[in-house]
Amino acid sequence: MLENKNNAKTDISELGEFGLIDHLTKNFKIQQKTTIKGIGDDAAVLGSEEKQVVVTTDLLVEGVHFDLSYMPLKHLGYKAVIVNLSDVYAMNAEATQITVSIAVSNRFPVEALEELYDGIAAAASLYKIDVVGGDTTSSTSGLIISITAIGRASKDSLVYRDGAKENDLLVVTGDVGAAYLGLQVLEREKKVFEVNPNSQPDLDAYTYLIERQLKPEARKDVSKLLSELEVKATSMIDISDGLSSEIIHLCKNSKVGCNLYEDKIPLDPQVVSTCEEFKMDSTTIALSGGEDYELLFTVKQEDFPKIKANPNFSIIGHMTDENEGMHLITRDNSKIPLIARGWNSLSEE
Repeated sequence: MLENKNNAKTDISELGEFGLIDHLTKNFKIQQKTTIKGIGDDAAVLGSEEKQVVVTTDLLVEGVHFDLSYMPLKHLGYKAVIVNLSDVYAMNAEATQITVSIAVSNRFPVEALEELYDGIAAAASLYKIDVVGGDTTSSTSGLIISITAIGRASKDSLVYRDGAKENDLLVVTGDVGAAYLGLQVLEREKKVFEVNPNSQPDLDAYTYLIERQLKPEARKDVSKLLSELEVKATSMIDISDGLSSEIIHLCKNSKVGCNLYEDKIPLDPQVVSTCEEFKMDSTTIALSGGEDYELLFTVKQEDFPKIKANPNFSIIGHMTDENEGMHLITRDNSKIPLIARGWNSLSEE
């Protein structure tokens, strides 16, 4: 890293585009045999080893997807990688490489971008993926990050959204709703700070919620877990926009209906207590919150004995005939149509 004497700030213009790329990426090490050529040429060269290649991309825009008043740049870099890897894992594939492109305004010194790339490097190291390219350009309005993730899987192991069948079990990993509540806590503290800059927030009661928002993890482990249990998911999706939205995606792609049981939705105790404090309905938060980056998938009924006792999975419903529609079965056994109220980055609200 550049020496930072007396907290001096280095203008990005001093390095230029290629100098900046070299500076920010010099510590990335090749970890994958399939990375034949990484950063440093016109394009990355990847060897597929007779496996199918999975590619996904996400764009994160300041003021739309993140707020730097409470999102540290290192966490942002980490999270930007995770949201892409989650999509690869949702295909039941192994993530292997990413490219990173940023558009940045002149209010960011080089040191700020170092922080961002430190987070990217931390995620790359932990998830054993290689950063193999990208681009940088200027922005007139803040920071924009685009990451493309590449993965691979054998043709037989890939799982799509359209394979669910009637009577398949609906399963979710981990718990849901915490990331959205973490965002609500951070937004509340931001408002307090704007009124009183000297206030010191006490966030001990919300540590899990805030971690789920600022430093989420992708479920790399699920593919291996299912393989060891000798279970093949029939359909799969990651939970980025909210549980109800993702269930509806699976149903529409697979041309089935579903019954989701309210009392089976997994909630962390901090979610329950914080919903009470904020006077929010925990089921609504679980269904509509988003950014959990857990995996939602379906399995055949016959696989129930294999997964029923596994602490990583919660069976939350089952798929029905398409004509029956998509429903939430409430705790009092009422049947309510399931509606997608997940987060939409393109909404005007």
